[in-house]
Amino acid sequence: MGASATAGKTPDYFIPAPSAYPLKASIALLITMVGASSWVNDAMPGKWAVLVGLGMLFWVLYGWFGDVIHESESGLYSHKVDVGFRWSMSWFIFSEVMFFAAFFGALYYARVITVPWLSDLDHKVLWPDFTEHWPTMGPAGNVEAYTPMGPWPLPTINTLLLLTSGVTLTWAHHALKAGHRASLKLGMILTILLGFTFVACQAYEYAHAYSDLNLKLSSGIYGSTFYLLTGFHGFHVTLGATMLVVILFRIMKGHFTPDHHFAFEAVAWYWHFVDVVWIGLYIVVYWL
Repeated sequence: MGASATAGKTPDYFIPAPSAYPLKASIALLITMVGASSWVNDAMPGKWAVLVGLGMLFWVLYGWFGDVIHESESGLYSHKVDVGFRWSMSWFIFSEVMFFAAFFGALYYARVITVPWLSDLDHKVLWPDFTEHWPTMGPAGNVEAYTPMGPWPLPTINTLLLLTSGVTLTWAHHALKAGHRASLKLGMILTILLGFTFVACQAYEYAHAYSDLNLKLSSGIYGSTFYLLTGFHGFHVTLGATMLVVILFRIMKGHFTPDHHFAFEAVAWYWHFVDVVWIGLYIVVYWL
């Protein structure tokens, strides 16, 4: 991830020391999930258990990743370890691709299979007023009227923000490889600002959808798939922007060289993945 040791002094494989972080992370996740299940069932301690669990998890991640950064900057990671990191990040992003593929698949099934099926001749007896139209109000007519979210202006603005952030991050990457630290820092700052601006615009979009369009999670299959896809993508943007902030702090401390900067590349891969997912989401959810 960072500067490696002189050739010949770094073992081919790195074996970390025994650590309690996995156990601590498991306990934190258990507390979080128990608290979340209690919260949705209106159990009073649930909300506080979620906050305690998340606080513990962030504390564990801070210490765990701090150890990894220290190991990297101490020159303990060889080229083979670096290759292993790259494969790990590649498989992680592939798992994220499958994650979103399932959500897009749910939207496809609802729009292309279920809606036409419910409007065919066999179902006219049950739902005579149901028509093959998307967005749908549902076959039973028990969904409150709502206005679908169009592509203009906020979704289009957010698209421009994310595409621009991909350009600024690529600029920062080239600056890192060329040894231009000032341009590297500027590119990272711009990318982070664009990322969090996207999140702020999406929060405003949700407020507008709830208050002005009456578009809610309870708005049938359209509302649930809309918030599922855009909400999880917004979470990924928030996570990616937070990762970029960590990378910027490391840059400020002098980490990374033109030849050894996998942590930067890993976050850049993740950010470009988020950009690509948004393009597909923007077309399928807002335009089609």
